[in-house]
Amino acid sequence: MSDEARENIRRAQQGDASALAVLLREHYTFLYKYLIKATMDPLLAQELAQDTMVRAMEKIRTYNGSSSFSSWLITIATRIYIDRKRRWKREQDWKLQEQGVRSIRWKFENRGEEWSEVLDALSRLPEAQRIAVLLKHYYGYSYEEIGGILGIPSGTVKSRVAYGLNQLRKELSEDGE
Repeated sequence: MSDEARENIRRAQQGDASALAVLLREHYTFLYKYLIKATMDPLLAQELAQDTMVRAMEKIRTYNGSSSFSSWLITIATRIYIDRKRRWKREQDWKLQEQGVRSIRWKFENRGEEWSEVLDALSRLPEAQRIAVLLKHYYGYSYEEIGGILGIPSGTVKSRVAYGLNQLRKELSEDGE
């Protein structure tokens, strides 16, 4: 790293906006090219590069020099990208789950079967809690048996059941208000 870059970093950390602007401008193209390769999507890469620059502005004082400035920016960008992918996955899973629930409800109602508030609330639980609650309270398995079925410790089963029941109580009491 050049002496000029070190000086710009030092000044930026002390609040010099022009030094920070120089640093970010010098590294933007490098960061953007990395993100294009990582995402294979130029629009997403541009958005992530901008988000990274904002985060770098917010966190410049935390840069400690243990890696190059460009590596620090790549770390920020990669974490933002991974977080965004996780959020997209959760949103996509939720949308698919909602579509599946609507389809199941329609089939129930089409056959003249009842679709209760409990089934509706149960459908909104995360899968891990839903399965644990069903196995415990609908099918009557013990925590140890459920742990064996799912390949997890019985303590984990207990916490999933407790969490699931709390969520169900909360949702059903909100629906009843």
